[in-house]
Amino acid sequence: MVTVHNFSYGLLNPVLGYAMSCLGAFLGLRCVILARAYEGAARARWLILAAVAIGAVGIWAMHFIAMLGFTVPGQPLLYNVPLTVASMLLAVAVVGVGLFIVGFGPGGYGAGGLARLVAGGVIIGVGVAGMHYLGMAAMSMPGSMTYNLPLVIVSVLIACAAGTAALWIGTWVRGLAATAGAALIMGVAVTGMHYTGMAALKVTGTMQSMAGNAASVSGSTAASFIIPLLAVISLATFLLTLAVSMTPNEDEIRVDREIKRRLESFEQRNSEQRNSEQRNSADRPLRW
Repeated sequence: MVTVHNFSYGLLNPVLGYAMSCLGAFLGLRCVILARAYEGAARARWLILAAVAIGAVGIWAMHFIAMLGFTVPGQPLLYNVPLTVASMLLAVAVVGVGLFIVGFGPGGYGAGGLARLVAGGVIIGVGVAGMHYLGMAAMSMPGSMTYNLPLVIVSVLIACAAGTAALWIGTWVRGLAATAGAALIMGVAVTGMHYTGMAALKVTGTMQSMAGNAASVSGSTAASFIIPLLAVISLATFLLTLAVSMTPNEDEIRVDREIKRRLESFEQRNSEQRNSEQRNSADRPLRW
């Protein structure tokens, strides 16, 4: 078995990965809070943004920031571009499915009960674990990767628990302080799932066979692909942060909706009254 290093740059990658996970969770929860205040297509748009924030930023970006600290001494590590992109799309998709299961239940967001929360959480958890191991499969190295099955199962269970907790938190969290606290907890869960999965990894091969296979390793380097993609995601995160900060809060949205509803009701009553007066006027006989 070959020795691998998950912390080649010390705490730099785990800390940055955890910070990115917390940021994605915070933005995602803020989008969920806004989605609760809307209905129909507007709610769907905010849930999609929440899926992008949690899936692409909080989960996928965290994973690959942490992976930048993963090395096999003396051996090249390259990335399969299509598989890497597919892992990001998978993370966004499964988070989106979980959010929509809970977000469009009878009675409004989160009103579908425990069954919807658990179903959505399990879908998210299995999908996030799939994203992790698909991202690992995207790595190309001279050695062979195998996994410790019990630790893999633990990592999937952690992901399912994190997914369910995220959906549950989205049903009640409101203020900035509570959202930030929830994001810190979600960051711990996502980071814990990642490093549990990494602890399950074993790289096998002799030094001679790995040296002979090094020339056959294909893919893109982290510097040419992963780092630029992370930079693009960081820019998108900044733009999403601006959009969330400039949007009215949940209470303001509900007040505006109630005012609009009352105005529409008032206009409808006035219209009905005018129509009634016109009919009464038409029914009265003319006097000469």
